[in-house]
Amino acid sequence: MNLFKDFEGRIKSGLQTLEDIAAAEGLPLDRIAVEPPRDTSHGDVATNAALVLAKPLGMNPRALAERIVPVLEADPDIAAVSIAGPGFINMKLSPAYWQKLLAYVLKQGTDFGRSELGAGKAVNVEYVSANPTGPMHVGHCRGAVVGDTLANLLGFAGYEVTKEYYINDAGAQIQVLARSAYLRYLEALGETIGEIPSGLYPGDYLVPVGEALKAEFGDDLKHMPEEEWLPLVSDRAIDAMMVMIRADLAQLNVVHDVFYSERSLHAGSGGAILSAINDLTFKGHVYKGTLPPPKGQLPEDWEDREQTLFRSTAVGDDIDRPLVKSDGTFTYFAADVAYFRDKFERHFDEMIYVLGADHGGYVKRLEAVARAVSEGKSKLTVLLCQLVKLYRNGEPVRMSKRSGDFVTLREVVDEVGRDAVRFMMIYRKSSEPLDFDFAKVTEQSKDNPVFYVQYAHARCASVMRQAAEAFPDAALDDAAFAENLDLLTDPSELQLIGKLAEYPRMVESAAIAQEPHKIAFYLYDLASEFHGHWNKGKDFPELRFVNDKNRELSFARLGLVRAVAAVLRSGLTLTGTEAPEEMR
Repeated sequence: MNLFKDFEGRIKSGLQTLEDIAAAEGLPLDRIAVEPPRDTSHGDVATNAALVLAKPLGMNPRALAERIVPVLEADPDIAAVSIAGPGFINMKLSPAYWQKLLAYVLKQGTDFGRSELGAGKAVNVEYVSANPTGPMHVGHCRGAVVGDTLANLLGFAGYEVTKEYYINDAGAQIQVLARSAYLRYLEALGETIGEIPSGLYPGDYLVPVGEALKAEFGDDLKHMPEEEWLPLVSDRAIDAMMVMIRADLAQLNVVHDVFYSERSLHAGSGGAILSAINDLTFKGHVYKGTLPPPKGQLPEDWEDREQTLFRSTAVGDDIDRPLVKSDGTFTYFAADVAYFRDKFERHFDEMIYVLGADHGGYVKRLEAVARAVSEGKSKLTVLLCQLVKLYRNGEPVRMSKRSGDFVTLREVVDEVGRDAVRFMMIYRKSSEPLDFDFAKVTEQSKDNPVFYVQYAHARCASVMRQAAEAFPDAALDDAAFAENLDLLTDPSELQLIGKLAEYPRMVESAAIAQEPHKIAFYLYDLASEFHGHWNKGKDFPELRFVNDKNRELSFARLGLVRAVAAVLRSGLTLTGTEAPEEMR
């Protein structure tokens, strides 16, 4: 039950009882919305119906609102109606409606809020996709959590979601990785390698790779020319890095459905890339031509030569893009084209790329690829994640020794825990910078959102344990809790039910906007409402959840607690964090 959609439907039906409105054609009924009022003291829900319909009906908005009010007052679930501002209509709902809604939440449990919004549309969410040249670092962490939480959210909202990781295992960085691993191989053989040369990867994480190469090949690699040992070392190093990366992501509770290798696009002399270019050529998007020089000082390697170009400016890009290098090999962008085409041929309706903020220049070119390859049939969205800055008690965190030049994801998770990392990585909109303080995310206070939300769930479990002691002979189940919900009439109780009622709307709005941070914000607000109601029980014993002298009222309140716990657990599951029964 979506409260806001429910009343949107009631309002539209009620309007049909007004003859002139029912007889009017072409009214923008789809623009009628029901939302929480800006000021909660004005009511529980508000509608813009009068403002939307006034102009096409040739009426004053407030006058139209006055005509609509009696229709709404006839609804038994609406306790009071008022007009605000230029014609907004505010409604206060009856306690009976909130009680019915709570019964529905109890029946649905953690499925409350699940939506059919996506209607089974196939969505590919690609995230992390780091070069397989070392362990995950904190720079990858935010994109990993944002992408994973978004995928969970979309699945809950009715989309068919595939979580994908694109392995950038082709290109110059792989040769750098292989040469770095080869040095560690020589070290494993007993040679002194000295300081790692500039341009190679210095981290200790490659030491085990060198040992593994020694165990497999002995000293044979030393006697091979580079063109022979390089591909052998590349393969082993990539495999070892992907094992490490998968393990790092698992520490963060991130598990992908698909790991797609860029090298597969280059296999068979780049058959997949060539096929994609040929397809674009057939559609008129590829031509031979020259590009204007870049603005500012010319780079030394710039060539004014005829190239094979993607006519990306015709589909929304700033400049046309080269597909083939001067040596005849394909550009990195050409692989992007082939990769998108592969996704399109896997019949995804939408492709979402979660990238770091430093990839902002890729947005227009990727959108252009999508338009050209799919001919507008598939949607492509790029979400950019801003940087994360690490602090400890306000002081910047120094780099990791193991990695060489960055803080690893595993180090962060090991220090503060997976839940703190995941929740805090989405406790800001992904387009905003994020400061992550190790001290603050581990403190047990309201200022630590993940603790505050998880503590609310633990408190719910504590109430249930208290109830089991107070009523040892009773069956503490949802059916028993739902029997006397009409006893819940305190404004604080109804307000808490109202916060639960916002969950389905939040799920859909977050899925539509592709903003997973809204889940974390909602959970914090729900936890705040619950803690606030809990605290009232300290001052007013009659509001406490468990009263062994009044079983019926206690059970009704336990139903409210159970519903809060279910929604907290549902939301925490979407964020990839635990819903603990106890906090220590």
